[in-house]
Order: sequence, then C-alpha cells, then structure tokens
Amino acid sequence: MVSAESPSAYEMLEKFNFPKGILPEGVKGYVLHEDNRFEVYLDRDCQFQVEEGGYYLYYKKKITGTVRFGSLRDLQGVSVKILFIWLGITEVSNSGDGKLDFYVGPMSASFPVSNFEENPQCGLGIDRINKMVSDS
Repeated sequence: MVSAESPSAYEMLEKFNFPKGILPEGVKGYVLHEDNRFEVYLDRDCQFQVEEGGYYLYYKKKITGTVRFGSLRDLQGVSVKILFIWLGITEVSNSGDGKLDFYVGPMSASFPVSNFEENPQCGLGIDRINKMVSDS
C-alpha cells in the first residue's frame, strides 16, 4: 500500500488524465507498480447506476489493471450490466476530446468526462449524487 504522504487513488487518476469520479467513494488504498500495473482496494463490493443510459456499474473490492496517460487497460473487477448480463469493462480511454470511452470486448460506449466529476456512492446513481450536492 502507499504511505500517508502519497497521493490518493483519486489524485493519481487525475495525474493520468482521468476524472476522480470513475472510482466510487470508499477507496481504502492502492498499489501502483513500477511497470504501471495497479491494484485499487475498496471497502466493499459496490454497485450504482449511471443515470445517463441507465447502466449499472459493479466494482469488486479489488480492481486491477494497467494505467498509462489517458488509458486504463487489462481491467479486472469492473463490470457493466447490459440488458440482463454483466460484462467486464476491459479498458477505459480518455483521448482528450471531452469523452471517456469504455470498452467491453470489441464494443464501446462514450460518455462526457463531466459525468465523472464526483465520486459515486455505492447504491446511488450519479445524477442523484449531483442533485444531493446541489441541494445542500
């Protein structure tokens, strides 16, 4: 695990050109290896709904992959529900055009980076979180 002086997992995402909101609240820690492989540890498994598109996302307690500037590859532990089936998200890329591209095998879907400014809470939709923040 990283030391107390190290950047948080959310801050590290921003250093690699990703918004912090692609990870839910509740990150306990992370490990970033010299070859850019990583592990992120959550308090518990987490599921929430992305209101735009109505997709459900599921994060396991341990998420692994490889990070490079604008690219998360070889992801394990993140899934999306399409119709009635859970499929693993294998890659997320940020080409700098204001959109994030999420890959599930050969298929992809793009969403505005602005949808991921806030960290989602497990069990809530992102739009509901944004409404709660604006109401307070």
